[in-house]
Amino acid sequence: MAGDTAARTGAPSSDHTHGVPIGEAIRVWARVAALSFGGPAGQIAVMHRIVVEEKRWIGESRFLHALNYCMLLPGPEAQQLAVYIGWLMHRTLGGLIAGLLFILPGFLSILALSYVYVVFGDASVVEGLFFGLKAAVLAIVVQAVFRIGSRALVKPAMIAIAGAAFIAIFAFKVPFPLIVAAAAFIGYLGSKSGMRLFRVTAGHAATRGAVLQDRDSLLGEATPAHARPDLRWSLKISAVILCLWLGPVALIWVVAGGENVFTHIGVFFSKMAVVTFGGAYAALAYVAQEAVQHYGWLQPGEMLDGLGMAETTPGPLIMVLQFVGFLAAYRDPGGLSPMVAATFGAILTTWVTFVPCFLWIFLGAPFIEKLRGNAALSGAMSAITAAVVGVILNLAVWLAVHTLFRAVTVLSAGPLHIEVPVPSTLILPSAFLAAAAAFALFKLKRSVPMTLGLSAFAGIGWILLAGGG
Repeated sequence: MAGDTAARTGAPSSDHTHGVPIGEAIRVWARVAALSFGGPAGQIAVMHRIVVEEKRWIGESRFLHALNYCMLLPGPEAQQLAVYIGWLMHRTLGGLIAGLLFILPGFLSILALSYVYVVFGDASVVEGLFFGLKAAVLAIVVQAVFRIGSRALVKPAMIAIAGAAFIAIFAFKVPFPLIVAAAAFIGYLGSKSGMRLFRVTAGHAATRGAVLQDRDSLLGEATPAHARPDLRWSLKISAVILCLWLGPVALIWVVAGGENVFTHIGVFFSKMAVVTFGGAYAALAYVAQEAVQHYGWLQPGEMLDGLGMAETTPGPLIMVLQFVGFLAAYRDPGGLSPMVAATFGAILTTWVTFVPCFLWIFLGAPFIEKLRGNAALSGAMSAITAAVVGVILNLAVWLAVHTLFRAVTVLSAGPLHIEVPVPSTLILPSAFLAAAAAFALFKLKRSVPMTLGLSAFAGIGWILLAGGG
């Protein structure tokens, strides 16, 4: 009873009673980062499996509450969710560790692939690597849709919201922020009116196996003392992060001038960090337009190559921006060697893209934790999660169309715009690899790294065989 009261009122619990040492947290977050393939859906699913199901650090409801908040923020929601949970468990240090480790494998992987890209170009082995990995990523995203959907779509109202969100973005190209706002409004009104259709509790997922209640997790269901809102601390941490974020950009501007490529990179991607609602795909159209047409940093096809790197390496899909910054500096190195300039461009892009993520969490999370017992807010956030499931389903369809077919047509009728693949352009090897990867994941229960590795090997083998033929 006392725990229930604390959860409703936001009363603090005693700090560090969960018994998880910081060393174990480092190992766990490194493992989460290494396995975070398949975009945000796959990354969130991996995090849920390890942090909730395996380690039992936090309960189902708390995980979804944090996820709902991160869905509202600009930037990569999966990385921000890691920061949020790390902060809940081990204060600011825990959030920094979780967030930095989450992006490190992806940063190193894409940096290495960028080197390979500019040195070897269209080498058959590299082409085969991406060919195989893209097919596997499709299966991974589909699996993640099922995993997240089974947790969030536990009531008819949530299924309806997810379906409406999918139709809105797939058929009518409704902007992601508008979908989120509409879902939040519907969920808020539904919960405010007392309709339990808009209240999602972990118990409704019992058909998928035992669900961890907040009270049974290591953290418990009460609010940790450090997670209480503290305006003084919020202002202090915000000032520090703002300096870390914009200080280097201002310094480059002063030293190199406003027309330097590094100044352009710092300013442009700092702006992107503020407006990238909806994840990488929501921002890619704007980034591609500016990077290709305005700045001339890369060609349209190269943008897709960078996306392929981000799709097939661990970490957030928004890491594709690192590849854009890499090529921008590589082709305009100034007085530096191209490789040194490109490396600095990749680091700068990553820095100004991800530092703001820590600001959004450290500033807002304490206030979101206080509102955990707010029924109307919970309803709004649950509706947002349901809508995002529909958006992720759209991502899976988009990936399928563009991975399995060489050409698509657009059917238009008024506001309706639907991409339809041309059946005669089906890429049979891709379809076969995707089906095999899906069989390995769903039926054989193989791990994501094993599935990716086998698909990459198969893709290289096919390209070499086809080239030799």
